Amino acid sequence: MKRLNMATGFVDFYIDIKSPYAFLALEPSLNTFAELDLEVNFFPYILDIADYLGSAKVDDSGKVIEENRSAHQWRRVKYSYMDCRRLANLTGKTILGTQKIWDTRLVSHLIIWVQENAKSEFVPLIQYVFERFWKRELDIEEEETMEMILKEFNLDYKAFLSWKKKNGKESLDKIMGKALEKGIFGVPTYMYEDEMFWGREHLSIIRGRVTGDYKNVI
Repeated sequence: MKRLNMATGFVDFYIDIKSPYAFLALEPSLNTFAELDLEVNFFPYILDIADYLGSAKVDDSGKVIEENRSAHQWRRVKYSYMDCRRLANLTGKTILGTQKIWDTRLVSHLIIWVQENAKSEFVPLIQYVFERFWKRELDIEEEETMEMILKEFNLDYKAFLSWKKKNGKESLDKIMGKALEKGIFGVPTYMYEDEMFWGREHLSIIRGRVTGDYKNVI
């Protein structure tokens, strides 16, 4: 890929593993940042999906076994997954509808720790986690899953576990607090030069901010 000759800047990229839109934004975002010589800092953001889309659980066959959603919320949820699968099919990715609203605090701790302690491994690790989660192959609420992921990348699970017990909650609360202060409300969200952009469709505008060329911005 051709890289632009310019001073290196940075962009903050907020993700939540349980967001299919964040998953679909990962690859085009990384490609854009690499082309623009932007350093990326990943931050977890815990979506409160039940707050705006209600909640539900389904069994392995897709039958709803528990729900707290209006008809309007169900229409939004069904469209969102249809839209994500449509995009996934164009890029060879797999997105299977989740069976519940997942608690992503534990995997968010993993995101913070790997960024701080093994940054060179972060991108392949987060790609691995996203891809396997959306194939329903990872239970991201279990510590055993975090151990398996870290061992897959030859990283120290005991060191992660020790950090999580001492600093995990405080670190995540601090990140979420700053995100809310900035006005962040969803993912994927990018912060570039203190300007917020929600959604992968804004990558072209970020490109324009960096290069000064807005001819391809729709």
